[in-house]
Amino acid sequence: MESKYTGISGLIYLLTFYKEYRNLFYYRVGTVGHLLNIICRKESTLHIYTRQIGPGLFIQHGFSTIISAESIGSNCWINQQVTIGFSNKYERPILKDDVTIYAGAKVIGQVTIENNSVVGANAVVVKDVPDHCVVVGIPAQIIKRNGVNVEKQEQQ
Repeated sequence: MESKYTGISGLIYLLTFYKEYRNLFYYRVGTVGHLLNIICRKESTLHIYTRQIGPGLFIQHGFSTIISAESIGSNCWINQQVTIGFSNKYERPILKDDVTIYAGAKVIGQVTIENNSVVGANAVVVKDVPDHCVVVGIPAQIIKRNGVNVEKQEQQ
């Protein structure tokens, strides 16, 4: 099904109704974003301090979210009340492609979340997460690898 909002009308629709989109759009356009923010305010509790963000980043309910990764790959999904940030002055996370981070999760320090991985709600990630894994808990532990429960893989 094709959207009735395309081109400039689609951009206006997104900027009008989605504060999270505004934050990312203003971030990407730089100085112009500061001027646009006067007309159409961004989400005040969503903070983005990331040097490199790939295409397709989706921020759902950006309330109380801090994104301060070294880089974010393409097609990532970040939910509300997520913290992605420094453990000290220099060490911050890298998110590869197709990473999903659910509500309340924390990804702290010099860790890498590899491709197609999922960080569960309220998990605290302080170690690298391999490709195609699901991690949950405090500290985060792998519960699925390549779509199979870790316990089942260990038994085989």
